[in-house]
Amino acid sequence: MAIEISRREFVVGATAGLTFAFALDLGRVARAAAQSAGLSPNVWVTINPDDTITIVSAAVEMGQGSMTGMPVVVAEELDADWSKVKVIPPPGNPAYGNPGFGGAQITAGSRTTRSFFTPLRLAGAQARRVLLDAVAAEWNVPVSELSTEPSVIVHQRSGRRISYGDVAKFAKVPAELPKMTPADLKKPAQFRLIGKSLPRVELPDKVVGRAKFGIDAEVPDMIYGAVLRPPIPGSGIDALDDSAARAVPGVIDVIRLPWGVGVVGTGFEAVHKGKAALKVTWKKGARAEGYDTDQLIGEYAAIAATLSKPGLELHKEGDFAQAWATAARTFSAVYVSDHCYHATMEPVNALARVSADGTSCELWAPTQSPGINQLAVAGVLKTTPDKVTVNVMLLGGGFGRKVEQDFVLDAVLLSKATSKPVKVVWSREDDVRNDKMRPLAAQFLQAGIDADGNLSAWRHRIVGASALARLLPPVYERLKGKDEILIEGHEIAYSCRNQLHEYLREDRGYDVGPWRAVGAGYNKFAIESFIDEMAAAQRVDPVAFRLRLLAHDARARRVVEEAARMADWGRKRPGRALGIAFSDAWSNVASVAEVSVDRKSGRIYVHNVWAAVDPGIVISPDNVAAQIEGATIFGVSHALQERITISQGVVQQSNFHDYQILRLADAPDVRVKVISTDNDPTGIGEAGLPPAAPAVANAVAALTGARVRQLPMLPERVLAALRA
Repeated sequence: MAIEISRREFVVGATAGLTFAFALDLGRVARAAAQSAGLSPNVWVTINPDDTITIVSAAVEMGQGSMTGMPVVVAEELDADWSKVKVIPPPGNPAYGNPGFGGAQITAGSRTTRSFFTPLRLAGAQARRVLLDAVAAEWNVPVSELSTEPSVIVHQRSGRRISYGDVAKFAKVPAELPKMTPADLKKPAQFRLIGKSLPRVELPDKVVGRAKFGIDAEVPDMIYGAVLRPPIPGSGIDALDDSAARAVPGVIDVIRLPWGVGVVGTGFEAVHKGKAALKVTWKKGARAEGYDTDQLIGEYAAIAATLSKPGLELHKEGDFAQAWATAARTFSAVYVSDHCYHATMEPVNALARVSADGTSCELWAPTQSPGINQLAVAGVLKTTPDKVTVNVMLLGGGFGRKVEQDFVLDAVLLSKATSKPVKVVWSREDDVRNDKMRPLAAQFLQAGIDADGNLSAWRHRIVGASALARLLPPVYERLKGKDEILIEGHEIAYSCRNQLHEYLREDRGYDVGPWRAVGAGYNKFAIESFIDEMAAAQRVDPVAFRLRLLAHDARARRVVEEAARMADWGRKRPGRALGIAFSDAWSNVASVAEVSVDRKSGRIYVHNVWAAVDPGIVISPDNVAAQIEGATIFGVSHALQERITISQGVVQQSNFHDYQILRLADAPDVRVKVISTDNDPTGIGEAGLPPAAPAVANAVAALTGARVRQLPMLPERVLAALRA
């Protein structure tokens, strides 16, 4: 059996679905919600007669704490009793779209808090006003005489009190909801919940094993599926012998798909044994056949440094050429970074149940993009997004991988072919070899300083494949080729009047995608390493140099000063050294790493990291600290050892034995200082990663005098730098 669908049909179908989905009447959605049990003043809140309050989380939960943080924002303005709040994940519905993604329902890019903070506060305030108006009408008193305490409305003059649950028994949602503005919201000094480290709502279920991740989903009559993809992406099937696979006990059928061969059966083990028994000859000629990472690193580096090859202008300020020509001193360097695998602890998976007529579908998936799931599934089924129901499960890690649609469409097409619910769980080997890797990238930087040691010229050229052009072609076209994924973090906070930033797209047939901190992970590595090189060449303390360049930015200066203070920057450490790095990607973060180096083996040991972060208004200090800790560990891991190599188009790694992530014994002690200010909140889930790698590299250079300009900083690369 074969499923026939062209790439063009998928793209056209998805695009049509996108237009349909965002044309839905969101008022109709709100009115439908209001007809459910309880009072639903808007799509985010339902006040139940038993005095509980149901709040829809604005984002999927993948360990970042948004399932607590975002409902807290609603509850704050609603003046809800937090102990009575129940939180549910968002359904696939454009009503819950992220303003930071133009209304698309995506959780990624650290855009949840900064995009939803004000809208969700307004939603909470709106729900509170609906309750107040209902009580004012019921008691025949001016609404101005009413006030609220947690989940209670009070009329001080008469002493009357009524719980939100009792209000829900008689209140009606008005035909026209009250219009709230930022002026109606609480001042930070009035916050009762925001700024408190409340326990995360999903953790108790995780601790006792009740939590339901995508991999736990089950429905009656479900069967399992697995898909064999070509070892070289883009290769088609030349010949298929599936007799051995069909003979495996538990295998029900073998199904050709547009991107490989599917096997369905009665259990996970059966379908993966059947997949392993398939004998496939793949066609030659795929574009990725010649893809070789060791070769491309050199090619990309050469392209970056070839100034006669123009790049796409990302940012231009002043006159770089003139400033470079007249600088008192100039610097230049090339930095490169390898592919990284997402390494989510829960491999990608999905459960799909396609209707008998093939026009509707229900999904259960650990997905970062329920809205895009609806569009993608509607595209392949040639239906409309409202016919696709997405049940969002907890994610065992996401990091950008679960924005993708490949694992979802595996389940959908196998379900359509078998007329059964099909659950697809990728093996770890499938997950590694078919990941949408972090882009391999190269960067060339030039800088000039004037006679006073100030930064007078700055040029940054970034070379790599485009992820955005594949994921969201309309957005890529609207941005005129500025791949926001690859170039993330190229901006600098340092004072410099003459800048030129460029992007040179080099696609060689291998799909790449967003990875935690996306481009900022390697762009800030290059920027902050380069800043340190300039400080060292001038014999200027790297902290002092940064503070000079950040004289105009008090918030940036404060995190640099605080991280240095935490680390006791000036203290000598025999056999060890400190390195510092600053990042303004999402939030202002400064990190100091303490390292030692085994000069015989080239191995780097990271003992301690101190980080200071200013995320503006802090919803939960403990969760902010936890996110910086986790992102720092992630950053140290990719700095020291994470690397995917591809030879002749084939991924060489397969599991955690040959794709090494940081082990507990090697993890540094991470200390975090959270600096809360009254500024609008900024992103935090990825903010701690960008300064980690350059802080380590700068510490290695301070200790050994050797500069490692390639990620990861493998022992052999450290040894090569020591010999240079």
